[in-house]
Amino acid sequence: MLRVRCLRGGSRGAEAAHLIGAMVSRVVTGWVSRAFRSTSSSTAALPLTADEPVNEHTAEDCPVCAHNEWDPLEEVIVGRAENACVPPFTVEIKANTYEKYWPFYQQHGGHTFPKDHVKKAVSEIEEMCNILQHEGVTVRRPEPIDWSVEYKTPDFTSTGMYAAMPRDILIVVGNEIIEAPMAWRARFFEYRAYRPLIKEYFRRGAKWTTAPKPTMSDQLYDQEYPMRTVEDRHKLAAQGKFVTTEFEPCFDAADFIRAGTDIFVQRSQVTNYMGIEWMRRHLAPTYKIHILSFKDPNPMHIDATFNIIGPGLVLSNPDRPCRQIEMFKKAGWTVVTPPTPLIPDNHPLWMSSKWLSMNVLMLDEKRVLVDTNETSTQKMFESLGIKSIKVSIRHANSLGGGFHCWTTDVRRRGTLQSYFL
Repeated sequence: MLRVRCLRGGSRGAEAAHLIGAMVSRVVTGWVSRAFRSTSSSTAALPLTADEPVNEHTAEDCPVCAHNEWDPLEEVIVGRAENACVPPFTVEIKANTYEKYWPFYQQHGGHTFPKDHVKKAVSEIEEMCNILQHEGVTVRRPEPIDWSVEYKTPDFTSTGMYAAMPRDILIVVGNEIIEAPMAWRARFFEYRAYRPLIKEYFRRGAKWTTAPKPTMSDQLYDQEYPMRTVEDRHKLAAQGKFVTTEFEPCFDAADFIRAGTDIFVQRSQVTNYMGIEWMRRHLAPTYKIHILSFKDPNPMHIDATFNIIGPGLVLSNPDRPCRQIEMFKKAGWTVVTPPTPLIPDNHPLWMSSKWLSMNVLMLDEKRVLVDTNETSTQKMFESLGIKSIKVSIRHANSLGGGFHCWTTDVRRRGTLQSYFL
């Protein structure tokens, strides 16, 4: 049987509130204020001015609180496809993409994704927002930004990418929002699209932590990283070799997945051991960080490989088996093998695989967002007693994410528990 232990004081309330600020280089040129000036705001404005004091709030008042991936979802951030740009084809991008798409990056790097495709993605995500609201979920959005503007730090020059995947950059642990440092140069300033929302949540009582920002100098990347074939990648991943080095901490939030007091993470092309250790120290002693590994030639983000969908219930990708799966079975967990994705071979997936079919978002233990076209996945959920809320986001998939990627859950109604003893 699955063992569940309830804990008192659900969100590290005994700890002193703290804000770890990461210093971004002061040498960044004056393009920033122009490039990132919001053209409009999609969030409800707070009656707070810039110099209004931030007051104490009780835990019950906090607008931010989530302990796992399946408690009833009350508020969520949904990303934006608007102005999405193809990242420049640098070594860290090459290591995370498949060879058949390299010509696409060489041709379009630094420019917008195909406009017709983006337009369809925008429409799909708008419909997804409508459906979430119909299901009783409050939806928030990041700011629209011009990602095509070139920027320069003392260590590199790049253009931006997008604010489409909030799961990559933000993780909520209890009543704390943690801003990930990221590992792609094209995503260095992505946090700016979310700052108005994060400041609002902070003023209303949430904890806010920014992980140390990496310089992303050449030393963070193995410039000679070999990536000729899928077989090469399998060997490198099995040997623990990745394009990111241990020069400084880096991680994407989407390499972590929560199950109460236990948080699971993989070492990937964008998350190094220094980044994992930073999270371990930061969240200790309330939370335990468990490192998982998979037979995956291109590890990046855990939620299309190992997606926890309920207490003691996990989807495990059959093409990327988990090397530590026995410890879940010994803990009484049910491991479900999702069916083969139905996405057609000719549909472009520039930044991901077909296994976005299992990259689902749980609205609660009995409701899940699933792609309209993935009928076999819907049948799987039906067999588990879970209702599928159907939405089509095929064109949004092309930009690198499924429902879980396109969202960050801000508030789920529940308490901190232990599901892994």
